[in-house]
Amino acid sequence: MADRPLSELQREVDQYISQFKEGYFSPLAMLARMSEEVGELAREVNHQFGEKPKKATEEENSIELELGDILFITICFANSLGIDLTEAHDKVMNKFNTRDANRWTRKDTE
Repeated sequence: MADRPLSELQREVDQYISQFKEGYFSPLAMLARMSEEVGELAREVNHQFGEKPKKATEEENSIELELGDILFITICFANSLGIDLTEAHDKVMNKFNTRDANRWTRKDTE
């Protein structure tokens, strides 16, 4: 699978959504949808790593697909608000690299 920049993923999702009259959901609806997807991820993680086994009648999902759903809704959310996710990522990494620069134990120290 080829690496693709976030900007390309944002364009791909925008092209997909733009073919429908409904367009993007409202921010409140997308937040609700994102919460649903995070809940589905939690369920899969609980099945795989927790004490709650799946019922025989439950559909097979995967953590990978649930993370993909979260990525999709995150991109939809960003696109609808005109947010460049690459810029958002860069700002967050800058925050971690400055504010939290000495918070964690580095591997190159004892």
